[in-house]
Amino acid sequence: MDATVVAVSRNEEYSFTKPNQESVTLLAGLGVEGDVHAGVTVKHRSRVAADPTRPNLRQVHLIHSELFDELASAGYMVAPGELGENITTQGVDLLGLPTGTLLRLGEEAVVEVTGLRNPCLQIDGFQRGLLRQVVGRDEAGDVVRKAGVMSVVRTGGVVRPGDTVTITLPAEPHRPLEKV
Repeated sequence: MDATVVAVSRNEEYSFTKPNQESVTLLAGLGVEGDVHAGVTVKHRSRVAADPTRPNLRQVHLIHSELFDELASAGYMVAPGELGENITTQGVDLLGLPTGTLLRLGEEAVVEVTGLRNPCLQIDGFQRGLLRQVVGRDEAGDVVRKAGVMSVVRTGGVVRPGDTVTITLPAEPHRPLEKV
């Protein structure tokens, strides 16, 4: 299966979900043009409250559409953009990528994966019990986060559904993703 963009989403206002768009424009060093989370410094409310001067490592949120299939098998219907992601992919093991992986989205845009999304209690406000589906523990008792990855924009460009996703791994040794 080819790695592709399934949907692109943005929202100019703080809201849990993000409406799907025909295209989004990624701006180098900032994020998604017209999205509330775009900027050089942190934009997520909890992070702004803690330290508004910290760099924004969460400019673009990506989720793999395969997660929606997994959630559906557990009785949760979720569509692209509804978990607050900007880009929904298919055919990319986002959670298995190392920190620093570059993802070319379409012809121009490139994002660098910075870490795992750490979903908050708002997700249960969207659908009760959903948080336990996207954050759990493995057999060893370690926390497993499945709600996608965060990234920063290295090269700007327009991204559309149907665009190809090209993966460039960083030099070894690879560092596993951690929450950001």
